Amino acid sequence: TELLGKYFIGGETHDSIGVRSRRLISDAVCDPVLDREAIPYKNLGCENNHDSVDYPDYGRKVVKAILSGECEKGIVICGTGIGISITCNRYKGIRAALCSDCFSAEATREHNDANILAMGGRVVGPGLAVKIVDTFLHTEFSGDERHKEESAKLKIAREGTKEMSKVVVMEHPL
Repeated sequence: TELLGKYFIGGETHDSIGVRSRRLISDAVCDPVLDREAIPYKNLGCENNHDSVDYPDYGRKVVKAILSGECEKGIVICGTGIGISITCNRYKGIRAALCSDCFSAEATREHNDANILAMGGRVVGPGLAVKIVDTFLHTEFSGDERHKEESAKLKIAREGTKEMSKVVVMEHPL
């Protein structure tokens, strides 16, 4: 077994549909981004391309590595990125952001201090995935007071809400 990097861990996941896309993205990200910049990582994804696996199992591996302090950030991939981001966000202390463009990757790091990047293997091609990962890795949390307050409110909302009984629609002032 490899020693996990203190800065970054790469966790890939897949569902039965996203096998080939997931592998293409993983290979595209690990070689030109992580290896090029000597960013320590460990791939927690499944070993072969043929078996169908349940992405929540692999999302939990990445979450546990972050929560235990073995690493600071993670990348998770499933067919659309939706299921794996939902899985990761069920854990206290995790801020997983589903991104399919560089602007979202930059904004989620600057404003939300996201610690997991989720992508969809059937949504994002390998070339764009490299740019999204590069943006995510090289963008720091802004630390602006407004964003700190918003993050604190998200934490309170997660800790204080056990059950939702109805849907509330809120318009953002943008």
